Amino acid sequence: MGRRISRRGLLQAGIVSGAAFQIALLGGPAHAALIEDARDTGPSWVGPNGRARFRMDAVAKVTGDKSFSRDYRSVDMPGWPSAQSHAFFIHAGRADHAFEGVDLSSLGEDLQPDRLVLGDELVKDGLFPPEGGNGSPPGFYGDVFMVPKGQTPRLLGQPVALLIYHDFARFDAAKRRVRFDANVVRWGARTGLNTPPHYGAARFVRIGGAHSSDPDVYSPFDGGTTVFGRFKGDDVVWPAADENGDPAARAMWAAGEIEREIAAAGEDALVLTREYHSQSIDASAMEGDNGNAWYDPATGVLRAVIATQSPYEVACSTAVMFAKSRYRLDKFDLSIGYTVGYGTKDHSIFPYFSIMAALYAEGRPVRLANDRFEQFRMGLKRHPFWMKNTLVADRSTGSFRILKCENRTDGGGRCNFSPDVASVGTTAAQSIYYFPRSDLSVAAYASRAVDAGSTRGYGTLQTMAATEMMVDEVAQLLAIDPIVLRQKNLFRTGMKNTQGAIPGGALRNDELLVKAREHPLWRERAAKKVAFERANPGKRYGVGFAQVQKDYGGGGDAAITTLSLDPAGRLSMRQNGNEMGTGMTTSQAVMVGKAIGRVPDHCTFGVTEWPEMPLFSNEEPYTMSQGEQDKLAANPRWTPSFASPMSASNSAYFVGHATRTAAQALLRLSLWPAAVALWSRGVGGGQMGPLAVERGGARFVDGALTAGGLEPLPLERLAAAAHALGLITGVSVHVFNRWQWASATFDVPTAGTIMLPADALSVQYGQGAPAERRALMTSGEFHFVERSAVEFPSMARNNAVVTYYTGMATIAEVMVDTATGKVELTNHHSILECGGEVVPELVSGQIQGGLAMGIGHALYEELPLYEGGPADGTWNWNRYRLPHGRDVAVWAQSTEVLAPLSDSDPPKGMAEVTMIAVVPAIANAVAHAIGARFYETPITPARVLKVLS
Repeated sequence: MGRRISRRGLLQAGIVSGAAFQIALLGGPAHAALIEDARDTGPSWVGPNGRARFRMDAVAKVTGDKSFSRDYRSVDMPGWPSAQSHAFFIHAGRADHAFEGVDLSSLGEDLQPDRLVLGDELVKDGLFPPEGGNGSPPGFYGDVFMVPKGQTPRLLGQPVALLIYHDFARFDAAKRRVRFDANVVRWGARTGLNTPPHYGAARFVRIGGAHSSDPDVYSPFDGGTTVFGRFKGDDVVWPAADENGDPAARAMWAAGEIEREIAAAGEDALVLTREYHSQSIDASAMEGDNGNAWYDPATGVLRAVIATQSPYEVACSTAVMFAKSRYRLDKFDLSIGYTVGYGTKDHSIFPYFSIMAALYAEGRPVRLANDRFEQFRMGLKRHPFWMKNTLVADRSTGSFRILKCENRTDGGGRCNFSPDVASVGTTAAQSIYYFPRSDLSVAAYASRAVDAGSTRGYGTLQTMAATEMMVDEVAQLLAIDPIVLRQKNLFRTGMKNTQGAIPGGALRNDELLVKAREHPLWRERAAKKVAFERANPGKRYGVGFAQVQKDYGGGGDAAITTLSLDPAGRLSMRQNGNEMGTGMTTSQAVMVGKAIGRVPDHCTFGVTEWPEMPLFSNEEPYTMSQGEQDKLAANPRWTPSFASPMSASNSAYFVGHATRTAAQALLRLSLWPAAVALWSRGVGGGQMGPLAVERGGARFVDGALTAGGLEPLPLERLAAAAHALGLITGVSVHVFNRWQWASATFDVPTAGTIMLPADALSVQYGQGAPAERRALMTSGEFHFVERSAVEFPSMARNNAVVTYYTGMATIAEVMVDTATGKVELTNHHSILECGGEVVPELVSGQIQGGLAMGIGHALYEELPLYEGGPADGTWNWNRYRLPHGRDVAVWAQSTEVLAPLSDSDPPKGMAEVTMIAVVPAIANAVAHAIGARFYETPITPARVLKVLS
């Protein structure tokens, strides 16, 4: 679900760039671990065939064990004081008046807080959000945590006061008393709005050659650039056009050529322009934002339990936040539980609110946890989009010539990922089609709305839904079957995207279209419509189709996995990834089992302290120059980025790449040489002597390693031999991807020179290794093997924007009641292509959940942006309509997943794509039902009745 931006501004706030992150990575002031990591996985959840019988965490969850960060109190945390404090915020209900203070008289004497914290105190103490404060422009999280007296809130709902209580009963009573009391906040003069500067504007222009395979006349990837505009008020000013100028000027020349072609289109062309709107929604994760933190001012130790998808970012940014303040931070112990956020817990400001509260809790643990009213008020939202699309198609052939998109989005009062969501969403407007010419632009605006972030879909649901609705309308205007039109214009393997880059691997969208066209829901739609409407007067029947392909990954993805064997054959895994509801912990363990015949016996997830991987990073994978990367790459301990958050559907492929690479390395460097040693024992080379067997023939059968008819060896025997012989018994790999994997060469004792699709490697030697070799294990009991050569993806690959895609098609069947306007989804069928499934049951769960979320976006969910919206504190699920079981055709729906091309296909990220196609499929079905098209979501009864009136 998100991409990280440059942290240059963050790191310049009083800390030398390298030192800050080295400390965080090397276990200085910051590290994190999953709360549940002490639990051994055990073999019971895996069947004899290596297939997961249930999720790794299933028993703990169904038996009531604590799993989520929200479950924990100070008494549950070893070494913490048992007394628990609680805190809540008072929020700004206005954004155009000066804040003058709070009036807590309604609480009486008995319910006054034990500690009241205002924004002035934070400013005095130098406590600002990472990248903000000290007079600097508002950064990623804004410039201040709470509104100082005399200043105007930056956004509706911004905190103005923090109330801390040392007992729960008084806390709960006080919170209930002031929850809806608008008189608690005292306001001064009207000031007008105080929103930050607008967040950014970007443009992606491409003019292809005569054929897709020919060189582009202009594209961002092939010698061009992404064009960035500047704001003059609310207007975007683009660079001047010049055919012979710099890349940005040539891009604007190309945009002018496209505009002239649109204007000059003749009668042989259909030129269709439509405007679409996609609303703001709340992801409604069942676990609200929460944190429990304890700061000991005497020792400078901070301990916290926080719900987050990005523990590494929290650890690093907390160290930076402290460095700018008067507070001392000698150590930061961050514990994370399982969580669920749909992207809203990735780079959220809430963890820093929790840590801020701890600094004023007088040395006591303090819990800050949103109830549902507060979650609506503070939780990151999905960006609303306004889209003006122009599509030019050949009337005789149906071939697409041009796509032009002019988009804008509202990011609310904090920047967060708004510029990137805007760009990713806009480039995704290509959907599954090849466009010879395209001009895609977007502007991300600041406003007083609640801030929006990397909510599931990351801008692509909004733009691809619009494209799919538009293509359906083009098919109607050209009198072509909607699926046939899609087949004519399909983005096929080896073609270039709107940035001029060729995606990785085979694109199988054609297979999805063929299956959809043959499905009974589609084939029989005309006959069913006639029969249904004859039998049901006043009701209309419709079937719609849509197909999308969603990128996965962030263009700067990094992950680490460590695997190690003890002499008894117990396998342990350490992983930077953490669970957020997708089953990531289960699938990562299964990946190990598929590679080496055994799932780990013990797993630790959410790790950010990596003594075995002593790397440093400037954390600028998107913004440094090529020259700077080349210079830094000469240091074998440098990497472009250390660890990614759990976002952008990155666990199966990107985090999994580290796991698969580590497992393959363990097989290559440990298990295989141990097996060869055992098979070769005896005269004449033992049982292996007469045979010709190579590592490529290695297979695991019932957990034992065999090859070419040799004796199957269980992991226990292999581990014992590896330790006794002093072979490698543990490996740790770090991987990096910028739309291409980094690779490096390593000179490994006992193995010689090897090449891996990784940029860093550490190894651990068995107990029988000679003393001089064990002396090399100085990095967390591992030997960090400095690479002898490395190949990092070029910085130019950033202009590709995306090279990895997952496809999904959905057919939706609806019934529209013309008397009430209600749209009922009666059936839907989806077809997914996601490479090699790791755990099919987890894929099924993601499909079902994604479809439900998409149905909610299409038909039910909507939030006002400003006054009267969620920031006023009165929104809950009694006002916000989520889809129910009866709304999603729960008993009629069906899905299928394409089989992989071969058993070597890696898994693809698919958690986001599953919710997108159903949105335009429903819109297209409604158009088929009533003969009228909708250009905004949700399609509510009131909007249907308005069209029918």
